[in-house]
Amino acid sequence: MASALRFYLTGRVAIEGTRTFDQASLPGRQGRLALVYLVAERDRPIPIEELATALWGDRLPRTWEPSLRVVVSKLRAVLRDAGGPTATIATASGCYDVHVGDAWVDIEAAANAIDRAEGAWRHGDVATVWSDATVAAGILRRPLLPGEDRPWVTGMRTRLREMAVRAMDLLVHVYLERREHPLAIAVARELVSLEPFREASHRLLMRAHLAAGDRAEAVRTHQALRDLLAEELGIDPSPATTALYLAALRDGTPDPVRRVLERPTS
Repeated sequence: MASALRFYLTGRVAIEGTRTFDQASLPGRQGRLALVYLVAERDRPIPIEELATALWGDRLPRTWEPSLRVVVSKLRAVLRDAGGPTATIATASGCYDVHVGDAWVDIEAAANAIDRAEGAWRHGDVATVWSDATVAAGILRRPLLPGEDRPWVTGMRTRLREMAVRAMDLLVHVYLERREHPLAIAVARELVSLEPFREASHRLLMRAHLAAGDRAEAVRTHQALRDLLAEELGIDPSPATTALYLAALRDGTPDPVRRVLERPTS
């Protein structure tokens, strides 16, 4: 009996099933691009020219049709060897349609884990938040198709980065609630590096420093944000950030950990 397939689209692209195919076993660069695109969009048929554009861009080579057929044929063989005869890429009405059964896909697993973690946070289930957010963050820390600059790859990276912010935001909240201040600070710093202009991340880092009793570092975090916003955007920090800064100057008391999470775009 064929095993349910597992697709790793982040990091080194790979397929696991009855056999494992790592990135080096796939049909070259175009094969990796095609696999990631088809699996990420597997809930709909993909027009053949759309897939060609995903692989070669707007200026398709004259031989794109036979070249694409070769790439897809090789991917079909990989899917068949990895997951049996039910795993395939069908061609119908000018479209490719991926059939992989109840496959596990890393980026989908990350999205589902974040949704569960956010629900658990609202209900005070800190253990579940930590478990699911850790899984999601582990997946989303891996790069997507490094070295590729196709617009759809850039768009996917943006979506995955937004998901990573949500996962790490949850982890900081968990570590603050557990009073694991060094871990809260480390992940909050990672958040700031990921989205430097997201004030909510800077506020989390300030709160983590304040919870650890380090008022000076909280103030320095605010000053760094203020300089960044002034130099790059010509604006001041928001009232919420300023209020936290003033609290740090006054008595160093952080605002409490809240059950309402700030969204990644804030």
